[in-house]
Amino acid sequence: MSEHDQARAPEEAPLPEPPGEEASGRATERPASAADIEELEDRWRRALADLDNLRKRYARDRPRELEAERARAAAAWLPVLDNLELALAHAGADPGAIVQGVQAVRDQAVEVLRNLGYPRHEETGVPFDPTLHDVISVVDAPDTAPGTVVEVVRPGYGEPGRQLRPAAVAVSRKQE
Repeated sequence: MSEHDQARAPEEAPLPEPPGEEASGRATERPASAADIEELEDRWRRALADLDNLRKRYARDRPRELEAERARAAAAWLPVLDNLELALAHAGADPGAIVQGVQAVRDQAVEVLRNLGYPRHEETGVPFDPTLHDVISVVDAPDTAPGTVVEVVRPGYGEPGRQLRPAAVAVSRKQE
């Protein structure tokens, strides 16, 4: 066996010997026959056809997959909607109980977003992070370091690189 045959990677299959010739066990240079060329062209055409079929299957299956994902996300929100409707049905009841019910529904909605991969962030006292925060105002806060989030006006959802919405915050300005 030649050095070339010994160094051949396992996934490299040798070309089949043309009919009527014995495998000699050693590498020999021979011109490509018309049968070899025809076989390679046939394999190439089959690979192109397989690729084309894969593209068509992907194009056919993708809308179905997207619709299934939309249905899963919408189904996650159905309990929240049901609880909001229950709160509205009891709107004439004790106002304190209504407020508690709406807070419970809000907590449920926050949990749905967290389960979908978008956790809520509304922390104050942390340094401003442009990947998590959107500054809507700068305020004087003498007891805090400059660039610190002092108020969250609207909470954000998500994580750096995967934001649904950044938190709208007020940040302390540099003291002079």
